[in-house]
Amino acid sequence: IGTHAVRAELADTPQTLREGLMHRETLPANSGMLFKLGPPDIYCFWMKNTLIPLSIAFIDDQGRIADIQDMQPRSLEPHCPPAPVTMALEMNRGWFTRARIRVGEPVLGIPR
Repeated sequence: IGTHAVRAELADTPQTLREGLMHRETLPANSGMLFKLGPPDIYCFWMKNTLIPLSIAFIDDQGRIADIQDMQPRSLEPHCPPAPVTMALEMNRGWFTRARIRVGEPVLGIPR
């Protein structure tokens, strides 16, 4: 993303999509989880049983970031994109801001 390389685990099965980063106590720097969600739609996330603060980038079917939101640990507050997306990338909270990644930025090298 931009000039930054990210190491992302892939969530693309019902179990990995459901569990995500739940119950983990740490997430290494420049690492995250990429969720392959399916056809373009409004997919919402929450932080139930997620112990670490995260930021989420919602990615559209063109591979561009549609929205970035910060999420609080253990929260049931829904986080939804403003438009249909096909993927989402969760990183340590604030990573996108520190990396100067903004809405509209292309995400390269993602599995299609």
